[in-house]
Amino acid sequence: MSRVMPYITRNTVFWVVLFALTWILSRNSFALYKALDARWIIRFPKKYELPLEGWISTFLDWLVNTANFWLFTFRDLTRAIAVVIEVPYQVLRNLLIEGFQTGLGEQAVQLAPSMSWIAVIAVVVAVGHYARNWALAGLVGLCFLYLAVFGQWESAMITLASVLVAVPIGAVGGLALGILAYRMPWFDRALRPVLDLMQTVPVFAYLVPILILFGFGPVSALVATIIYAMPPMVRVTILALRAVPAEIVEAGRMAGCTARQITWKVLVPSATPTLMVGVNQVIMLTLNMVIIASMIGAGGLGFDVLSSLRRLDIGGGIEAGLAIVVMAIALDRASQAFSERKYSEPRSGNVLQRHPWSGTVVLVVLGTFILGRFVPAVQTYPEALTITTSPFWSAAMEWVNVNFFDTFEAIKTVLLKGLLLPVKKFFAGIPWGWGIIAVGLIGWRVNGWRLGVMAALLMAFIAASGLWAKAMVTIYLCGVSVLLATLIGIPLGIWAAERPRAGRVILGLMDTLQTLPSFVYLIPVVMLFRVGDFSAMIAVILYALAPAVRYAAHGLREVPEQLVEAGQMAGCTPAQLLWRVKLPLATPQILLGLNQTIMLALSMLVITALVGTRDLGQEVYIALTKANAGQGIVAGLSVAFIAIIADRIVNALAEGQKRRLGI
Repeated sequence: MSRVMPYITRNTVFWVVLFALTWILSRNSFALYKALDARWIIRFPKKYELPLEGWISTFLDWLVNTANFWLFTFRDLTRAIAVVIEVPYQVLRNLLIEGFQTGLGEQAVQLAPSMSWIAVIAVVVAVGHYARNWALAGLVGLCFLYLAVFGQWESAMITLASVLVAVPIGAVGGLALGILAYRMPWFDRALRPVLDLMQTVPVFAYLVPILILFGFGPVSALVATIIYAMPPMVRVTILALRAVPAEIVEAGRMAGCTARQITWKVLVPSATPTLMVGVNQVIMLTLNMVIIASMIGAGGLGFDVLSSLRRLDIGGGIEAGLAIVVMAIALDRASQAFSERKYSEPRSGNVLQRHPWSGTVVLVVLGTFILGRFVPAVQTYPEALTITTSPFWSAAMEWVNVNFFDTFEAIKTVLLKGLLLPVKKFFAGIPWGWGIIAVGLIGWRVNGWRLGVMAALLMAFIAASGLWAKAMVTIYLCGVSVLLATLIGIPLGIWAAERPRAGRVILGLMDTLQTLPSFVYLIPVVMLFRVGDFSAMIAVILYALAPAVRYAAHGLREVPEQLVEAGQMAGCTPAQLLWRVKLPLATPQILLGLNQTIMLALSMLVITALVGTRDLGQEVYIALTKANAGQGIVAGLSVAFIAIIADRIVNALAEGQKRRLGI
């Protein structure tokens, strides 16, 4: 039975001693500092701090104003990139919302109007039908009709233009990098840490250098969005290509295919369903980015949510946030449907022959283009027919606050006094020197000296940057949020796996939570609990809950049926089957869910800086408001290093459990 026990239980003495020492030092660090008159015990010496902020700011200034590559300067390069992104973006804006015109100001002459709202809905309905069936067509059509009816059409089309530019660039760029990594192992090894940083550095941290390099506006927002959304596509591409059966590749070689033909005619077509999952991830991350990108000029629904949040217009913020959710649901379901299509079917004939709807859509677009010139309601949804839900949401929040204020305050007080404040005090008191040693010991115990040294060095970087105190607040908030998300998520995952009917409801709810952009969580949380650590914790739990549920349910469902039958034949009760067979075997999957929960919690913590947390996220946000690239990057790297340490330790625990299970 010891072979299937989690790794941590086989090292109880080590963990107990380590925690006891940390607790003693945390409780007595201030007294020790006073007794020895040694401030360095609790704060890294100022004169030895790394001047990274100045170095980074100086480097960026040199890059923008001095750097050149003989034939062109770095500024020329950024302008060329900006043109490549801006031209298709502007064309799509013109097509979807602004119309095509020539000239400026009063001299402007409109050449052609934009697509009518009816034409856009017809196109998305056709796409939904092509991707799967009439049910999906109806769903995406209703989602876009919602945007028109509830007065969010113009902002939604600006957001859609951003998505239609960022997703192809992110997907194609990720595919190209993934193919290179698959073909060249050295490139894969070099790319892996870069992807780790891209996925763990908070997006706020690289908004400042992007602003410096590209200026304020939609181009900067799109560059940030592409950087944020591309890494999953790279990783999915590498995994998808490696999963192509060797016999298929060998058959291609025997047929005389060159390396390029094997890539594009064998590997990529075989991996297309999995690659479409990567495209789905790019779409969802792009939509998740729209609010953050609005801080640097993206506009659209994200700007509406952000401006409502700044004005504390709860109704308007929820209304715009729901519009993002509706668009996210439509794009998510459509992209999932494309990922599930059978790409091996014969492709005889052209698209118009196989899909007669294409001709109908063209007729609708042309018909509304002509009719819209005479009937304005065909071109633009009538403003008189729009519905606003803003007063309803404001009144609902007010009613909840009036009637449940005491209940919410009681819950908040109990959790603050009983959990948050004691844990915060514990982490705030950990001396930086012992913290580095403790993390190094944990890494060594879990996966050997290499992980221990790496973890210690990364924590030493945080201390030497002068951010130890804020890093401890980040770890405390992340730790408490992940603990509660896990305690809620794993039982829900078990319930979903053991009860299929409940599982459909629970996993459907998780789908909804995953499509909500991170900023949307802040609006009701702030309204109900105001600002502070408690509000941040609630937002983080909601945002990071889904992986804990999904991976727990998936792990339990993947337990081999013969092992369950063996347990039943041995006389195990359902409870014994769960605790002694299923959960130990599902532990690697549960640990992977824990890993993803930690990653999402850290990314959300940076967003919660807007509701008053005083951690590394606040440091990144302050850097953005001051356009201090050095400060933002150093704080962002500190968050990334915490994420990397957690990722490596949890993955090592999962791999260790797999080895003990013989998987």
